[in-house]
Amino acid sequence: MSTEQQTRKNIIDKALESAGWNVNDPTQVILEFDITVGLHPDISEPQTPYQGHQFSDYVLLGRDAKPLAVVEAKKTSKDAALGREQAKQYCYNMQKDKGGELPFCFYTNGLELYFWDLENGPPRKIVGFPTLDDLERFRYIRRNKKSLTEELINTDIAGRDYQIRAIRAVLEAIESKQRDFLLVMATGTGKTRTCIALVDALMRASHVERVLFLVDRISLREQGLAAFKEYLPNEPRWPKVGEKLIAKDRRIYITTYPTMLNIIRDESSYLSPHFFDLIVIDESHRSIYNTYGEILDYFKAINLGLTATPTDVLDHNTFKLFTCEDGLPTFAYTYEEAVNNLPPYLCNFQVMKIQTKFQMEGISKRTISLEDQKKLILEGKNVEEINFEGTQLEKQVINKGTNTLIVKEFMEESIKDGNGVLPGKTIFFCASKAHARRIEEIFDKLYPHYHGELAKVLVSDDPRVYGKGGLLDQFTNNDMPRIAISVDMLDTGIDVREIVNLVFAKPIYSYTKFWQMIGRGTRLLEPKKIKPWCTEKDIFLILDCWDNFEYFKLQPKGKELKPQLPLPVRLVGIRLDKIEKALELGSKDIAAKESAILRLQIQELPKSSVVIIEAATALNQIADTNYWTQLNSQKIEFLRHEIKPLFRTISQADFKAMRFSKDVLEISLALLSKEIWSKEERDQFETLKDGLVEQISELPLTVPIVAREENLIKSAQQNYYWSNCTDSALDELAEKLSPLMKFRELKNPGIAPVNLDLTDVLHNKEIVEFGPQNEAVSITRYREMVEELITELTNNNPILQKIKDGSDISDFEAEMLAKLLNEKHPHITEDLLRSVYRNRKARFIQFIRHILGIETLTSFPDTVSKTFDQFIAEHTHLGSRQLEFLRLLKNFIIEREKVEKRDLIQSPFTVIHPQGIRGVFSPAEINEILELTEKLAA
Repeated sequence: MSTEQQTRKNIIDKALESAGWNVNDPTQVILEFDITVGLHPDISEPQTPYQGHQFSDYVLLGRDAKPLAVVEAKKTSKDAALGREQAKQYCYNMQKDKGGELPFCFYTNGLELYFWDLENGPPRKIVGFPTLDDLERFRYIRRNKKSLTEELINTDIAGRDYQIRAIRAVLEAIESKQRDFLLVMATGTGKTRTCIALVDALMRASHVERVLFLVDRISLREQGLAAFKEYLPNEPRWPKVGEKLIAKDRRIYITTYPTMLNIIRDESSYLSPHFFDLIVIDESHRSIYNTYGEILDYFKAINLGLTATPTDVLDHNTFKLFTCEDGLPTFAYTYEEAVNNLPPYLCNFQVMKIQTKFQMEGISKRTISLEDQKKLILEGKNVEEINFEGTQLEKQVINKGTNTLIVKEFMEESIKDGNGVLPGKTIFFCASKAHARRIEEIFDKLYPHYHGELAKVLVSDDPRVYGKGGLLDQFTNNDMPRIAISVDMLDTGIDVREIVNLVFAKPIYSYTKFWQMIGRGTRLLEPKKIKPWCTEKDIFLILDCWDNFEYFKLQPKGKELKPQLPLPVRLVGIRLDKIEKALELGSKDIAAKESAILRLQIQELPKSSVVIIEAATALNQIADTNYWTQLNSQKIEFLRHEIKPLFRTISQADFKAMRFSKDVLEISLALLSKEIWSKEERDQFETLKDGLVEQISELPLTVPIVAREENLIKSAQQNYYWSNCTDSALDELAEKLSPLMKFRELKNPGIAPVNLDLTDVLHNKEIVEFGPQNEAVSITRYREMVEELITELTNNNPILQKIKDGSDISDFEAEMLAKLLNEKHPHITEDLLRSVYRNRKARFIQFIRHILGIETLTSFPDTVSKTFDQFIAEHTHLGSRQLEFLRLLKNFIIEREKVEKRDLIQSPFTVIHPQGIRGVFSPAEINEILELTEKLAA
C-alpha cells in the first residue's frame, strides 16, 4: 500500500508534468506552501513551530508569480473527497493571508482528480490537470465575465422568436451554474445559426474563449466552417484549407468526431482536456455516447447538444448525456410549430406513393409478361426458377425495368422549375452505391440530351464530391446537376434550400433517419438569395417508392435496434464465465490459466484512453496479486461490472483472429461440463463445433504460412479430434490458427444478386395527405381557382382591364364585377376572400388588385408576426419566460384577432404566471405591450 509521498512522486507529480508543470521549478510549483492562519484567540504564543500555519501540498503559480491553484493530495488507498474541505480551506486562508484572487481548487488521490472553481459551481471530476495557459484563461474568464441575463443577442444572426427563446434558455441555465444543454429543433429552423448567436453572446460576455463544434461528416464540417465565417468573420477558425495538425491559436474549432478522437488519443501531441470552454455536439444521438462519448468524457467543458430528432423518439441516453429529464430538453421547437407559424418558417410537403407491380407481387412466372418470358427463354434462363418477393428487389434481385419505371414516374410527377420542363433540385435516396450508379445510368440513357449532367451520384468516399467546384458544390450553387443520387451521405445536415423533390427509392426503418431525410426539403427560400432554377417554393414533393410513410404509421418509432456489445467485451465476458465455471467445478488450474490471460489483457488496455483514466480506481483495486489468488463470485461480478466494459476501448486489433479465439473459448467453456451435459448442452456444443470446423475448412493450404499448420487444420476437421478434445488442445488450436483467419476464403461469400431487365408496370399511385396542414392543400387550390379565373377573364372583361391598367372604377362597376365572379363561382365572396387571404380589412377590389399584381396585401397573421418580431428584436434583454409570454400573446391575437387588457390576467396567460402579465413584466413594459396590442387591433 503506497504512502502519500509515494502517490505524489509516482502519480501526481507525473500528472502535473504531463500538463506542463515542472514540480522542481519553484517559479511554477511550490511544494508544502506555507499559509499563515494565525493562532486561536485563547493562545498567545505558538506551542509548536508549525502552530498557526497550514501547508498546501502543491501551489501552482501564474506568470505573475501569484498563486493560481491549490492541489491537495491523498494516498491512493484513501478517498480523494477527504481532501475536499482541506483544499477549500487552504484556498480561502491563502487569499486571506496573501491577498489577491481566490485560487482554483484541486484535490486528488492520484487515481481520481477533482476541480473546484469555488463560488462558481460544485466540484467536478476531471481527467488531467490544466496547463498554465488553461488556468490563466480560467482566471481571465472569472475576472471579466458579465451577467448573461442582460446580454444582448445578435438578431442579425438569429432573430426569430424561437431562436431567441432557445438562446435565452441556455444563457439563463448557464447563469444558474448548469453545464449541459440539449436543443431539439426541427431541421431547417436554424440550429447552426442559433448556436452561432449563442457562441457570439457567450464570447462577448467573456464566458467562453474557445469553442469546439463536432460534426459526423466532412461535408458538415465544411458547411459549419462557412456558417461561422459568414456570421462571426473575425473569429479565427480551425482548420484552414490543407491544415492537418491542430493549431492552438484559434477560437472556433470545427471537426469530425473521428478526427478529434484521434487527436486526444495521440500521445505524441498533447491536447489539454481543458482546452475548450464550450463543446457543441451536432446531431446528438445514440452513436455519440456509443462511439464518441470518450471525447465528452475527456473535455470537461460546457456541452451543448443539437438535434432535429423529435423529442418523443429521442433515446433515453441522449437526455441522460445532457442531464435532462426524459422527454424534457432544454428547449424544443417542432416541425409542426414551424410549419403552422404565420408566416411559416418551414415548408410543408405532399407525399405521392408509387408502387410497381413487382414491388407488390414479386417477380415470378405469374407476374412476368409473356413477352419478357420469351426473352428470358431465348437468353437460356429457366422462367420457373425465377421467384422473388418484392422485398428482395435491390438485394437478391436487381430489375432494371423497376428502376426505369421509378425514374420515369419521377420525371412526370416531380415539381419542375419555372420553365416547367426540368425537375427542380432533387435528392434520390438509394439503397446502395451500386443502386445509385444504376439510377444514374438510367437517367443518362433516358435523357442523353443533358450530356450526363442532369443526375450525379454523390457518395462520401468519392473525393470529387468535396471542396470548391466539387459535385456537392455544383449541386448547391449551379443549375446542373438537378438530381443528387445519394447513399446515406445526403440523409442529414445538407442545407440546400432549393430542394423541391425527395425520392425515397429504398425502405427506411429508423424513424430518426426518416425525419432527417424529410428535413432535406423543409427549408424555405431566402428572399435575398433567389436562384434562377428555383424562384418560388411553398411546398415540396416526396415520392415514396417503398411505402415508408405507411410503415411509420404502423410502427411510429421504427425498428428498434438492439445494442450490440463490441467483440473484445464479449470475449472477456466469455472468459469470466469460464473462470467462474472452472472454479465451480473445482478446475483450479484452468481458472488460474484464464485469470493470468485476463490480467495480461487488462494490462494491455490503452492507457491514454480517457475511459481507462477514469477507471483508475477500479483498476487499482485489481492490480494487487492477492486479488487474483482467491477469486470468488463477488470478485468476478466486480470484474464483470467494472472491468469488462473497459474493453470497448480496444480499436487496434486483428478482429478476425479475435473472433476465432472467441469461438474457441466458447467451445472450451461448454467442454468444461462435458461429464454432466444435458441433451440441450450437447446439442449446443455440436452447433458451436460445426461452426468452428467450417471456419477451419476455409483456410487455404495454398498459402505457405497456412500450410505450415496443415496437420492441425486437417486434424481439427475430424470427429476423433473432438471426441478426445481437451482444454489444452483448444488453447493450441486458438494460438496457432487465430492469426491465420485473415487468409480464410469464404465458401459462400454471398450469392451475387440476379440481374434482370424485365418491364415493370405501375401498380398504384396516389397522393397522400401527411403533415400538420392537411387542409392547406384545399385552401391553396381554392386560391389557384380564383386566380386562374380572374386571369382568364381579364383579357375580355373591361372592368378588370381598367383595374389592371391602374384606373379607378365606380362603386357600380365594383358591384357588377362581384356579381359576375359570384355567378361563375358562387363561393367567391368578400368574406371568403378575407378568410383565404387572411386579411380582415381589405375590400373586394383590393383582393382583385392583389391578384392582378397591382397591390400587395399583407395578411393579418403576417402583420402580427412582423410586429412581434420587431418588438423582440428591440428588446433582446427579455428572459425566456417573457419571450414565452409574448409568443402566447402573438398566437392569441392571430387566433382571436383582438385582445383586451383583462385577457392578459386570465387564462391562458396565467399558465405562465398566476398573475398573468403583471407577474412577468414591469409596469413600463406592460404599457409598451398594451400600446402594441392596441396598434394591432386598430
